[in-house]
Amino acid sequence: MTDDPDRHARKMAKKKAARDKIMATKTDEKGLVIVHTGKGKGKSSAAFGMIFRCIAHDMPCAVVQFIKGGMSTGERDLILSKFTDICAFHTMGEGFTWETQDRTRDTEMAQAAWEKAKDLIRDPANRMVLLDEINIALRYDYLDIAEVTGFLTTEKPEMTHVVLTGRNAKDELIEIADLVTEMELVKHPFRSGIKAQVGVEF
Repeated sequence: MTDDPDRHARKMAKKKAARDKIMATKTDEKGLVIVHTGKGKGKSSAAFGMIFRCIAHDMPCAVVQFIKGGMSTGERDLILSKFTDICAFHTMGEGFTWETQDRTRDTEMAQAAWEKAKDLIRDPANRMVLLDEINIALRYDYLDIAEVTGFLTTEKPEMTHVVLTGRNAKDELIEIADLVTEMELVKHPFRSGIKAQVGVEF
């Protein structure tokens, strides 16, 4: 049974007043450390959504891909073809670890990507820097987690957002982050024999 319209209006007015009171206390702004992790799909997709928001608002931004090789993806191709003036894009990995099978080379590439990332983050002109799949590099100890967290807490410009994606985010990273989202896997078509598809996965 539906509520009486007048009762519903009063209820919503009370909710709005409570919400407005809460929102009035939220006045600060700062550059956020944002982590997307978990076994579920959508970590990089959500991060690229924020990058495209920055582009739409004419906010300079940058992407460093740590693990993924130079394969064509919709986000990469669109940025490289249309938005290089406002979004620097650096694919620094050579493919997933099970494909490269070379720990020494993977470590060298991850460390080179981290050096590039630090340069981009230090530049206060960049309002957001996406470190795509850096959590994988951290998980396999290609990078020193203490160095990464130390840099983010001491050298990141005050108003720069940094987004870090990938499964198995380290506890130390979660501890210093301002926003952490864990994607939960409920169901995936791969388990039913369906391969990665254009427009969904890449």
